[in-house]
Amino acid sequence: VSLHKPEIKLESLKEDIKDFLKTSGWEKKLQNAVYSELNVFPSPCHPAAPPEHIKEPLAYMRKAQGSWEKRILKSLNSMCTELNIPLAQKRPVNEQKELLNKWNEMGTDEPDLSLFRPVYAPKDFLEVLMNLRNPNYENGEQPSFRNHLGLIQVPLKVKDIPELKEDFSELGLNIGQLGIDDSAQVPPEFFENEHVRVGQKVLAEQDSAAAQQYVRQGCPTALRADLWALILNTSNQPEDILYYEQLKSNVIQHDLLVDSLIYKDVKLTASNDDYYFVFEDYLYQV
Repeated sequence: VSLHKPEIKLESLKEDIKDFLKTSGWEKKLQNAVYSELNVFPSPCHPAAPPEHIKEPLAYMRKAQGSWEKRILKSLNSMCTELNIPLAQKRPVNEQKELLNKWNEMGTDEPDLSLFRPVYAPKDFLEVLMNLRNPNYENGEQPSFRNHLGLIQVPLKVKDIPELKEDFSELGLNIGQLGIDDSAQVPPEFFENEHVRVGQKVLAEQDSAAAQQYVRQGCPTALRADLWALILNTSNQPEDILYYEQLKSNVIQHDLLVDSLIYKDVKLTASNDDYYFVFEDYLYQV
């Protein structure tokens, strides 16, 4: 029916759609969605490459990852056998109700997790990293300057000084930065006021790419939540809230062994730390 309207012409349909996207505000939303996808999109590779190769192109690294994963699984399974606890089970209805009631104050709960032990020690993981060797790279047994640079001897390609200078140009001494105490050419109060004003403009434009560029010179505390929501292109749409509620109901229905391990880890870290204890309940929820 619309095609018979005199104001809609097939020859200008493409331009009309572009104009409609601009006037309706959808152009910016589409740009932000594309930009956030590009940030997580895998780099191009050979069309015949298997998925595991795309995830990690180095064969010796994949082998090390595989053996470490087996070691973790063995540790988890042996703990399950010792404690006679399943890896996952459905919670009884009364437990589900109890968890739902204390969802916002999980830190007050004190389950006995003394029998749960860490799946691995940080020292074990460091040892695995130290023993990684590229079979195609001959460093020689003779001690040299290169093999005294550090404990981990994996030759990975890193950026040189000029490339780092270009990547982190905003950290140059002649560029203003929010939240540092160095003496700057511009008085910090003046820079801060101007930076906040630009931040408000970026938020008004709702441009994800501009927000990511903006925070490279520091993020004002008052704008932090909104700016990061814009950079990550997240919003509280009804479908997002519904998805969160589905995840929450899955947590309430199912009891996983790893939940107890994470709970213990948070308890040892957050509740004993002046900086993190206020977020303790949020950490359990996440």
